[in-house]
Amino acid sequence: MWETITEWGGWGDAGTGLAWVVTGSLLVAGLIGCLIPILPGHLILLFAAIAHRLMLGREQSGMEWWTFVILILLLTLSQAFEFAAGAAGTKWFGGTQWGAWGALIGGIVGMFFFPFGLILGPLIGSFALEKWGAKKENKPAAVSGVGSVVGTLAGMGMKLVIGFVMVAWFFIDCFWVG
Repeated sequence: MWETITEWGGWGDAGTGLAWVVTGSLLVAGLIGCLIPILPGHLILLFAAIAHRLMLGREQSGMEWWTFVILILLLTLSQAFEFAAGAAGTKWFGGTQWGAWGALIGGIVGMFFFPFGLILGPLIGSFALEKWGAKKENKPAAVSGVGSVVGTLAGMGMKLVIGFVMVAWFFIDCFWVG
């Protein structure tokens, strides 16, 4: 089917314009997804690059194969930051392994209670496991919970930064490298 579409006589300039509209829409959706955890932002950004290459081909897209490797590595790095950020914040604020695990579990559970669960999940998880698992008093357990929130927010910021790096790399490869 793809051959039929690309061989169609009207594909020419309209096809290039349409490809850029689709690519641009996916890039915007991907950046929004970096802010809204319900959307898989970095995955959408990767799909935008793949779709762009498939729609325009190697020569017209200007994209090299190793761009996809770089985008996949950035996507993996972003996911690692996202999962570890709340736990790292807990540890940074003096929490124990119990609090770090609580922040991680709370973050996963909190995703299902968007938007408040994104912040409250790690906070409650870290506090609960510090309080009952590590047998800490209320104040140190609460400080550990606040650390999980700080870490979660830092992780969200890092996700957005990596999303912008992915978009920048896409344009650099399309226009300057490839």
